[in-house]
Amino acid sequence: MYPTLLDAMTARADSRFRVAEQAGAVLFVTVLTAIAAQISVPLPFTPVPFTFQPMVVLVGAAALGSRLGMSSQILYLALGIAGLPLFAASPILPQGAARLLGPTGGYLMAYPFAAFVAGSLAERGFDRHYVTAVLAMVCGLAVVFCGGLLWLVVAGSSHSVRAALAIGFYPFIVADLLKVVAAASVMPSLWKITGTR
Repeated sequence: MYPTLLDAMTARADSRFRVAEQAGAVLFVTVLTAIAAQISVPLPFTPVPFTFQPMVVLVGAAALGSRLGMSSQILYLALGIAGLPLFAASPILPQGAARLLGPTGGYLMAYPFAAFVAGSLAERGFDRHYVTAVLAMVCGLAVVFCGGLLWLVVAGSSHSVRAALAIGFYPFIVADLLKVVAAASVMPSLWKITGTR
């Protein structure tokens, strides 16, 4: 197992300060996820908006690792369920716990699992080189799409697999893969900039 970027940057800290730094990093990724949710573009042919959240989830998890990356997304969901307006703005989808019952619920509920996958691969050194960072983020993105599509089929009683793909996959996959290609450069660059590689 390799240290994550957060591990490497906090390795010299006193154990009490290290816990505080880890908690601060989890909160920081949670806040970034909430901010990314507000940058959303509603699409007329699908109830699922286009957002930058998946990229924040994946890059944040790569920096934090599996356990803390997952924790950041569980915290995001918990705060959103509690009623804070952290989920993507929508004229038709409510904030709070009811959002998880709507068409975007599967994507949201998949974030902790996607973070765990991307973070686990980062703990195996995938975040240190561009090609493997792309692979790690594609794996995490696949978890997001699987959760979202499964929810559309199961919870959306009128959605067949074909309909779920039409509203929850095809409109987003090209843009999300382009975002992954761009976002994958973040972690190798951070390792070089910090000199902790």
